[in-house]
This record gives sequence, structure tokens and C-alpha cells, in this order.
Amino acid sequence: MPIIHFDEADGPERTQIGEALVKFARRTDRLETGRAEGKYFLNHEDGCDEGDEQIEAGEEFFFDTETGEVLCEEHGRARRNGRGK
Repeated sequence: MPIIHFDEADGPERTQIGEALVKFARRTDRLETGRAEGKYFLNHEDGCDEGDEQIEAGEEFFFDTETGEVLCEEHGRARRNGRGK
């Protein structure tokens, strides 16, 4: 499965996602639901799973649908280009 690139995070804890990503977020315990702002969210409050960098509102980040890892811009691009895990 692909590594999904998000142009910008909605906030430091979560970003709204569409139904196509729900099964991946649920499988990796990153799915949040039941918020007034929207139906489905990807939780990334722990920051980058590879380097512990925080994902702040407006920043790019990546979601590896295979491993369930959230990655900052630097680690996500490296993984997508085959230089990461």
C-alpha cells in the first residue's frame, strides 16, 4: 500500500481524513471519530514515529498505510524514496 502525503496537518493532534483511509487508521489504532469538526480523523499527537518530531498545524506529513507510522516531512520523503525502513 502507498505512503500517503498530507499537504498540511489540521492541528498538532489530528487531521481529518476521508473514508478511503479509515480502514488503515482503524487497523493501526490511529482513528478518531465522533468530533463536531468532522467524521474521521487520523491521530498523530505522538509526532513522527521515526524521529519524534512533532507534527504541527500547517506542516506536511506522511502516513505509511502498511506500517501505520506517521512520519514528518523529512522522514516521510526518505521512506517514499526508498531510503527509510
